[in-house]
Amino acid sequence: MSDNNKKKIKVGITLGDTNGIGIEVALKAISVPEMMDLCIPVLYGSGKIVSYHRNACNIPGFQINHAKSATQLKETMPNLVECIDQEIKVELGQPSKQAGLAAFTALEAAVRDLKSGLIDVLVTAPINKDNIQSEQFKFPGHTEYLESAAGDGGKALMLMCTTNLRIALATAHLPLAQVPNALTVEGIREKLQLLNMSLKRDFNIDGPRIAVLSLNPHAGENGILGTEERDIIQPAMQQSLDEDGVQCFGPYAADGFFGARHYRRFDGVLAMYHDQGLAPFKTIAMDEGVNFTAGLPIVRTSPDHGTGYDIAGQGIANESSMRHAIYTAIDVYRNRISYDESRLNPLPKLFQDRGRDNVKLDLTKGE
Repeated sequence: MSDNNKKKIKVGITLGDTNGIGIEVALKAISVPEMMDLCIPVLYGSGKIVSYHRNACNIPGFQINHAKSATQLKETMPNLVECIDQEIKVELGQPSKQAGLAAFTALEAAVRDLKSGLIDVLVTAPINKDNIQSEQFKFPGHTEYLESAAGDGGKALMLMCTTNLRIALATAHLPLAQVPNALTVEGIREKLQLLNMSLKRDFNIDGPRIAVLSLNPHAGENGILGTEERDIIQPAMQQSLDEDGVQCFGPYAADGFFGARHYRRFDGVLAMYHDQGLAPFKTIAMDEGVNFTAGLPIVRTSPDHGTGYDIAGQGIANESSMRHAIYTAIDVYRNRISYDESRLNPLPKLFQDRGRDNVKLDLTKGE
């Protein structure tokens, strides 16, 4: 194992909507002693707001290092980078523009530190996609913002993951009526390439097998219930197999696929739209599910739940998904290092194919 894979990873955690459950689940997740053995947690937000949530939720006290900058972190305890200068009124369970402003301010500061190397990975608590909208944030969600702010030209892939299930989305935060027109052969092929590489590099899976879901009921029934499978999805899969070497299978009707638990036979699943993938995923893995943004040079994860306004401030929010988001970010970071290092000095190619007879030529002997 390289020295890079031995170090304690600095996990930046944005606290999300200040009126939701993000701060509660973040504090609960990092409060266990074993968390400090794995990483250096770095919260981004306001000490005043954190204290408010701590008191409201009756979270037992533990020491936090308050810092003005991520250059002042301590490795022996959780840290909080004070990045919100504005006076933000906390209104538990209520959406507000102030909460959206605080969420964006923390996110912007964390992304800046992530890009500069002051933290290693990013974990984001849930935001309200409406009240965070501003001149600086005109995106449907975290995924699209991060692609723009930290993608360096890479394409983001929304990937929901848990121990035995990983579901990527061909289209993400898009109105359902727009989904059919958004599906293209090139687009699905690109998503399959991204998913295939993520499974190999981020999750350490050799030769991943990917199931592709249909758009229409019963996979279109040979065009009777829709032609997207025949005209778009199947050609994209064939090209992905023939030209990209992606082992993809289907398209499968989503109801039977999940009902019969066929997902257990695959390393990843590509769903055609948001709820087609997330509804079964959250049914199967709500408490431990993680939202991972694949395809970008940065590592970002998030719990798979929303702001939880209905239970905010009551101290009853389940932190399991947040904790698994932290664990997943650490695992992906280390897997990427191992994957990249294993390919830095490849062995010289000793054999090559000769024509169609598939005879191997030993170049070490000359001919």
